[in-house]
Amino acid sequence: MAPPLRSHGPLLRGALLLATGAQLLGGAVRAAEADDVMRLLDKRVCSNCRLQDADLVMADLRDADLSKAQLQRANLSRAQLDGANLQGADLTFTSLLGASLRGADLRGAQLEGTDLREADLSGALLDVNALARSHWKQAVGVNPSARSYDDLHNAGVEAALQGRASEAEAYFNQAIQKQPDAPLSWLARGISRAEQDKRDLAAADFTYAASLYEQQGKKPVAQQLRKGAEDLKKNPDGKDAGNGWGGQFLQGAAAIFQQLAPLAIKYFAPLAF
Repeated sequence: MAPPLRSHGPLLRGALLLATGAQLLGGAVRAAEADDVMRLLDKRVCSNCRLQDADLVMADLRDADLSKAQLQRANLSRAQLDGANLQGADLTFTSLLGASLRGADLRGAQLEGTDLREADLSGALLDVNALARSHWKQAVGVNPSARSYDDLHNAGVEAALQGRASEAEAYFNQAIQKQPDAPLSWLARGISRAEQDKRDLAAADFTYAASLYEQQGKKPVAQQLRKGAEDLKKNPDGKDAGNGWGGQFLQGAAAIFQQLAPLAIKYFAPLAF
């Protein structure tokens, strides 16, 4: 027979007290977070504030002190954060889409999965490779030192596959500056230059990429690239007839390019906005 319910009285009272305490604690936390939001908007000084999931769309936070603030998943889209102090702030999966961060201090900030698309980062202070796991496409004023080699190379890949050869060339330039011994970026830049009829420059890129691939023991790739470079030099004006070297070589090089392209982008966390 089941024991009388009254024998569970102390246990039930304890459970109710715990549940009530948890509710009160949760309410206190939410109230504290609301207080932090109000303090930020009123004083613009909110170091170490709890601002997780806060809705701060288009907020005027110029020169605000948000150092070490907890801003995970907060929505700061189109916010004005020029000159803001965000040192050590946790911006994990935070939306800064289209935000103005001119001159903001983001050193030590956590930018895992942060949406910085279309943001203005002119003059912003960022750690080296700080944007490696954020989403920064179409952001302006980004210092190349804040982006990793894989970021820059993959951005060039994306631009090239979308037919934006000039933009792709610019990204590959920056990738090469980061990692000058990476033959794939020399090859990729050569392809993007060839697409723009910069044949002498493309030939030089193919030749240098060939030497790097040869050092890696990839002689067939090196031979193909040297053949393409020679054809470019023979036909610098691009006046090849019909289906000459151009289409055939570019198709072959593009196949190598896609086969060997870094896949670091697959490690990026998906957008959460």
